[in-house]
Amino acid sequence: MSSDQQTTKDHWSTEAYATSASFVPKLAQKLVTYLDPKPTDKVLDVGCGDGKFTENFLPAVGSVLGIDSSPAMIESANKDYASSKASFRVVDCRYLEKDTSIVDGSWDKVISNAALHWILRDDSTRMSTLCAIHGSLKPGGVYVFEMGGHGNIAEIKTAFIYALVQQGIPIETARETSPWFFPSETWMKGALEQVGFQVEHLELEYRPTKLTTSTNGGLEGWVRLMGAQFLETLAEDKRDVVVRQVCDVLQTVVTHDEDGSQWLGYVRLRGIAKKI
Repeated sequence: MSSDQQTTKDHWSTEAYATSASFVPKLAQKLVTYLDPKPTDKVLDVGCGDGKFTENFLPAVGSVLGIDSSPAMIESANKDYASSKASFRVVDCRYLEKDTSIVDGSWDKVISNAALHWILRDDSTRMSTLCAIHGSLKPGGVYVFEMGGHGNIAEIKTAFIYALVQQGIPIETARETSPWFFPSETWMKGALEQVGFQVEHLELEYRPTKLTTSTNGGLEGWVRLMGAQFLETLAEDKRDVVVRQVCDVLQTVVTHDEDGSQWLGYVRLRGIAKKI
């Protein structure tokens, strides 16, 4: 690992993720269909998290390696899903090209669910990561992915930027603090083609998503977990204030009057690309 990788804080907790974002692996059925798993497939799962998404296709393929930058999530994945045909490793996918044991042209398929918008956040490593994914595949190998697309959770980003500005953070800094990159179809098509992929399918889907109702979940739980990097720009004594402000601003925006359920405006960018 590079020094940058070693000092990256692990924001993830399997318990918090299960409480506030358990819907993520459950809403990826279309992506698994696009993977078209076969018993002979050797699959690389980029940004595998705690393995709950991997579980969706693991029985149908030959072998899987799941990689993720979070030691906590990888520990959970190994505990629950490691077997003779499944293993999980801590890898910061921003620097995937440095791991020649993975980027070796041996994989039949690469899959990524709800991870690329975090991994591609750093524009200095964005293209090298996509190039490494391409390099990991066999000729004719397929890359399938789903991530946040342009306009994803726009209400959350807006509320966070507003709340940080209210705390005296310059608006440019507040914008740059966002931990996500949500590209358009046009950007993604161009980037994939630039590294050598043939884009076979690309779609942008507006998919309002219901938040959990678990204790410590819901909107506040989501804001604390997914917005951790926004909050870390603030002194600790200001973080609860900002969480409360974000939730207050969004209360009527995300809540359905008829039943009190809360929904975020998820926009999913989904694609299939082949190494030619």
